[in-house]
Amino acid sequence: MALNAESGKELPRVPALESLYRRGVKFRQGMVVMIAGRSGTQKSGLALFLTAQMGLPSLYFSADMSAFTASSRLASMATGDLGEVVEAGMAGEGRQKYIDALADSNIQFSFGSPITWKQVDEELEAYVELWNRFPSVIVFDNLMDFEGAESDYTEQMAVMQSATELARSTGSTVILMHHASDKTWEAKQDPWMPPSRDQVKGGLSEKPELALTVALDPHSMEYRIACVKQRMGPCDPTARSYAVVWCEPELTRFHATSPMNRGNVIGLPR
Repeated sequence: MALNAESGKELPRVPALESLYRRGVKFRQGMVVMIAGRSGTQKSGLALFLTAQMGLPSLYFSADMSAFTASSRLASMATGDLGEVVEAGMAGEGRQKYIDALADSNIQFSFGSPITWKQVDEELEAYVELWNRFPSVIVFDNLMDFEGAESDYTEQMAVMQSATELARSTGSTVILMHHASDKTWEAKQDPWMPPSRDQVKGGLSEKPELALTVALDPHSMEYRIACVKQRMGPCDPTARSYAVVWCEPELTRFHATSPMNRGNVIGLPR
């Protein structure tokens, strides 16, 4: 315990997710975390927001987002400017504003689809060469974008096993995005509710130490996060018990309170 106590310490808390922490959810160093949801539920947005707000040295593998999309979302998150404003500013005199806004970012990206383990090895080697340490957080967006894992359950399970081995060998927290089924009765009857654990594709939510499912109500922008598995804390496999935050997809921001109670949107804590 003395040797490994440091590896399991809780990661910095993000104020916007206070309702999730109140339900006993803890993100710890060296654990494997899955964020699962149906299509269009801001899984990548939540992972990007969480990673940026924790402020830890991070390596983000993105097969879904282009380099420009990722940097634009980070700039919108930091400044409160919409994506089209960021794009126009980068093409004109406002470029320095966004470069300065991202100067303190601890996230390094790796782009390419599909994600391969050769790519992961090379990026980690380069990271260690540059910083003489492993990243505190490694994000894979997403599991089904790994080479061969588009529809092959065996390959998907191999990715989960390799991700677990990666977390153990590096001490990094590994966050993976994954899909939940859009074809279940629950998805059709109540699409704005987080999927239960059995709706996560391939049953892969059994493997990580912490599995969250998410859903976004596009009318109220209420963002619901359910903890369907937690090895060292409370969870609800049915996802009927969930935390609520509020989402601004256009700014890749999440808030602890609703717009009615929040008043003017304030800048994010650095």
